[in-house]
Amino acid sequence: MIKRWVVLAGEEGGPVCNKMGGIWNVIDAEARMLAKLASKKEIECDLKILVAGPYYPTQGSDWNKGKSRVTTVDGLEPLDMNEELTSALDHLKSEGIDVVTAETEVDGVPVGYLLFNTAYYDSIITNRHGQKMTLANAIKTEAWEMSRLDSMAFERAPYGPEYTHYLGLSYAVSQFVRYLVSLGEERAKKYEDEAISEFAMSVMPKMRVSLHCHEFPTFYALARLKCLGIPVRTMATLHATVPGRSSGYRSLEKVAHHDAAWEPNVPVGMATLESLAKYADVVSFVGDSTMREAMLFHNLNGIVIRNGIDLDVSYIDWKKKNLCRKKIQKFISENLHKVFGGELIDPEDILPVFTISRLELENKGYPQLLDSLLLQDHLIRHRRLEQRFAEDMRVVCLLITSHGPKSKDKLPDGFPINLPSEVPVGEEIRLNNMIEELGIDAESMAAGKRQAGAVLYPQWVGPDDGGLNMKVDEIMAGCVAGIFPSQYEPFLLTGLEAGREGTPSIVSRACGFSDALKKVERLVTGLGGVVVVDNIDAAHQEMILDYALALDYFTWTYLEDQVKYRLLCEESFALAKLMNWTEPVMEYYKNLMVSSELDKCMPPEMIPEMSFDEGGE
Repeated sequence: MIKRWVVLAGEEGGPVCNKMGGIWNVIDAEARMLAKLASKKEIECDLKILVAGPYYPTQGSDWNKGKSRVTTVDGLEPLDMNEELTSALDHLKSEGIDVVTAETEVDGVPVGYLLFNTAYYDSIITNRHGQKMTLANAIKTEAWEMSRLDSMAFERAPYGPEYTHYLGLSYAVSQFVRYLVSLGEERAKKYEDEAISEFAMSVMPKMRVSLHCHEFPTFYALARLKCLGIPVRTMATLHATVPGRSSGYRSLEKVAHHDAAWEPNVPVGMATLESLAKYADVVSFVGDSTMREAMLFHNLNGIVIRNGIDLDVSYIDWKKKNLCRKKIQKFISENLHKVFGGELIDPEDILPVFTISRLELENKGYPQLLDSLLLQDHLIRHRRLEQRFAEDMRVVCLLITSHGPKSKDKLPDGFPINLPSEVPVGEEIRLNNMIEELGIDAESMAAGKRQAGAVLYPQWVGPDDGGLNMKVDEIMAGCVAGIFPSQYEPFLLTGLEAGREGTPSIVSRACGFSDALKKVERLVTGLGGVVVVDNIDAAHQEMILDYALALDYFTWTYLEDQVKYRLLCEESFALAKLMNWTEPVMEYYKNLMVSSELDKCMPPEMIPEMSFDEGGE
């Protein structure tokens, strides 16, 4: 009998095909690191790790039809069905809830997947309190009775299908945990003699189950378990807040002024699900800014556990960096000449920098970034007057952001230097217009009017994207620096990813990454492999100047002092290596393993049963 179970649940929990954003990376990293630690016997070896998430069997079966995620377990092994797991899944099956299962192995330790398809819950008929209704409606009724979730109001909202799915997913996860916890009691009850049963319960190894829910889509699961009195250790992790995301860059001002009012555009149903984190034994946040938001909007308090990064290499791949940089430099130089004419700029005179993000212009600080590039141009011109900067030098910032992937056959030769007006769409158009209005576009750089500028890269990056045809890590490795001026950013994993490639970066104080930097020991001091710019308390002009000066610091050091520049790269790499997943996952583990009521078992008959029949009326 396995004595310790850890269930990691989330909308993005599961195989790679369930990835929708960065939260998948966190759940996957936590599961894998737990397995690695168990393999090295740094934590309990008798540990069953399960990842719970949704199952989308076909395109269009997910709640977000635009994403059209399809879940596949191809290439994974069948789940090892021990007695406890078989019994719990059989209980679910008796309710009409099927679970797609699979398993992978990390350092000899299995990691299992439980994937729930909630789409058919409105076709399963249950008898609740003598009244027949669908499983979907029974879940909503119970949610109202337990947590006063007004599903009738929320399901009429534009996000109704999404909300309903989250309730169904949470219900399935909590039912699985509930049945798992009850197994010890069930086994003891098998003995006819009451005294023997009591003795069996006293000596039987206790089933300890911990549930870690990432983000609000599964927070109802931990709320339901607590309301039912199931003895399980629960943890809720907020990677952002729903009201904070809705406020975006304005959330900084709201926190500063203690303005707890939700914006009119807040999806109330989602925010209400998020508030259910209060039922968790432990609430954690990925950064100080998220914790401040949660306290402001939900009166939630807790602890900060930063994100991390997978970093298996012990040194910077300088060969990779040099090859990638030369490829980017050659591409920009040749296409500036091919598209706009003029003299061919020596590739070595191209200094590529980058930013990469979702297409949220204000939240990601694109206006501030563009203003700082304009100021950077003036700084370079000043250096030219002092004959300290080559006339042909160009600082080219790649703005990698897009509404979605574009068909390669519809992109022109020389994309994105060659970016005709018909290629950008939506907010891509607005961003490109902002670049042109400031006069820091590719054509201005080609004509020698600007020595610093921006190139919009409106495409999902990949080896066959129709542009650079490079992977994200290769672009990061090949650039002189990364710049991430976010006005709203719960953590900023891209800052760590740049560090993994040995690329220095500039980050804003608003992001959780900058909070984490305060708590780690810098292995190379006084150089600034990662520069933090204050975008909270500093005046706008001061902030823009600081971004420009930081960028100037990296580019000028690259040109004038390669020894120091390599040390900057080494420091950014050392910080990323220091901020791997070992410490945060160990913090998760310690908080999940705390014993409270876990030595108790809950008899299944103490929980109201619902009977289920497959099919319609």
